[in-house]
Amino acid sequence: MKHVVMLMAALPIAVLAGLAQAEPTGGFAWPNGARAAVSLAYDDALDSQLDHALPALDRHGLRASFYLQLSNPAVARRMDAWRAASRRGHELGNHSLFHQCARSKPGRDWVEAHRNLDTTSAAQMRDQVLLGNTMLAAIDGRSERTYTAPCGDTLAAGRDYLPEVRAAFVAIKVGSNDGVVETMATLDPWAVPVAAPSGVSGAQLIAIVQEAVRRGTMVNFTFHGIGGDYLDVSTEAHAELLRFLAANRRLVWTDTFIGIMRHVRREQARLRSAPLSKGTP
Repeated sequence: MKHVVMLMAALPIAVLAGLAQAEPTGGFAWPNGARAAVSLAYDDALDSQLDHALPALDRHGLRASFYLQLSNPAVARRMDAWRAASRRGHELGNHSLFHQCARSKPGRDWVEAHRNLDTTSAAQMRDQVLLGNTMLAAIDGRSERTYTAPCGDTLAAGRDYLPEVRAAFVAIKVGSNDGVVETMATLDPWAVPVAAPSGVSGAQLIAIVQEAVRRGTMVNFTFHGIGGDYLDVSTEAHAELLRFLAANRRLVWTDTFIGIMRHVRREQARLRSAPLSKGTP
């Protein structure tokens, strides 16, 4: 995969644009003839997202998703800014109340005891996640929502809590990979993989998008800090990615995660209901 991404980074945009003329993978089609989709998401409700990411997105006319950890003081302290982002078309997503992650996993010494998913019941997570939707509705007035599981963890005290909340969401992001979806027709909307880049260059981010173009699928970026905070990507690398996406709108559809996943679910339903072609047994 690493070598494929490096090769794709070397391809000129003109060559990539030619790929947009290819037939959609498995009959799946993106809006307005786009070849791929990109979801730009930002987790944890960090100050650097409001200070650096949001102004850059607005300059380029790109819409993104901000997944709020509702206990983060930056939510209350900067409530007006989050509301204004929603009014400008950005998505406010659910990232739980307290960002519980499994402390038992390697490198998780930072997980506080009272926020340990290993000792939080599935029922507790269900109640908290659903309360998160109510709190978000009080911020932006919206009723439809998507969810990103903190750390990609889904086992609360050994039990998967997502089945108890999935009916409340258009889509859910869990786990991680290189961020590029393999095939759209079979993607599970309640188990969408993400890439969580940090310390990478703009060229590396663009190469991931180009791989999604090659496959005709989508890439789900989940950023944290932008030019600050933690797990950060530099403002320069972030800006380079946004310039590429803005310059290639016909090739790559960039939208909120909820907007993209509404389309994915409609397309998947269309493909399931399409009659079999002649000669198909």
